[in-house]
Amino acid sequence: MLNTTDYRTPEFFDLTDKWISTGDVEVTHYHEQGTGTPVVFLHGSGTGVSAAANWWLTLPAVSPSMRAIAPDLVGFGATVVPDDAEFGIREWGRHVLRFLDALGIEQAWLVGNSLGGWVALQLAIDHPDRVLGVVSMGTGGAAASAAIRSHADPATDLPSLRRAFEGFVTERSLVADEMVQARQEVAWYEVDSGRLSRVIAARERDRSELPLDEEKLARVDLPVLLVHGKDDHVIPPRRTWRLAETIPGADAVILSRCGHWSQIERADAFAPLVVNYIAGTWRDREGES
Repeated sequence: MLNTTDYRTPEFFDLTDKWISTGDVEVTHYHEQGTGTPVVFLHGSGTGVSAAANWWLTLPAVSPSMRAIAPDLVGFGATVVPDDAEFGIREWGRHVLRFLDALGIEQAWLVGNSLGGWVALQLAIDHPDRVLGVVSMGTGGAAASAAIRSHADPATDLPSLRRAFEGFVTERSLVADEMVQARQEVAWYEVDSGRLSRVIAARERDRSELPLDEEKLARVDLPVLLVHGKDDHVIPPRRTWRLAETIPGADAVILSRCGHWSQIERADAFAPLVVNYIAGTWRDREGES
């Protein structure tokens, strides 16, 4: 069984495992590097996803400037949950709050990839007192449409996983054999246990029933940076433009030569964006003009 405290993150990701109780049965698996302002990195969804699989390049790059923390959300990675655990956009948000409480963190920045961006923005709506600001990349949270396709491949053989991951990038050579193999162990457990189908069903249900409310987003009074790959075929860049038009103070960056994995395909640009935005560089410049 994958999600026990005996689990070890694959060596490829080169991240140290940590665990913390966030409920009577729930034990959250996470990675942490650095000190200073707490910044919680929220992963996306899909086969074999985890905090390590999304953030193995980002955490070492940003940790000299912040306390970078990346949990496996309930239903993902190696976080331990009860058999009757519920999944969905609000439950993922509640899990983030339980995680912050367990770490003794009152307020944090949230950096979210895809589903993680949706969770972050929903928390900015529901619990603005806990959120210092949001950086989101390739964020969905819109009502279901043909333009935003499901990106979970239930197959767990290496060729199928490789094809699925290659759809997230413009440069296929980034999908290294070692990375695919590192995600396969999680994928085996997700599919064999039926967890993947439950998580994806919850995500798709909430895409229809609980999409991000634009009227409430228009009242968000927090710094928000929206990042999107110009060649993202999973969630098209026009989604970020829509969010930028809706959230009054939002900034937006579109990265060329980039698909759905901004933090991996354009790691050279993404990490400095996060560091500078959270440091307040852009807002300081606005104040001086």
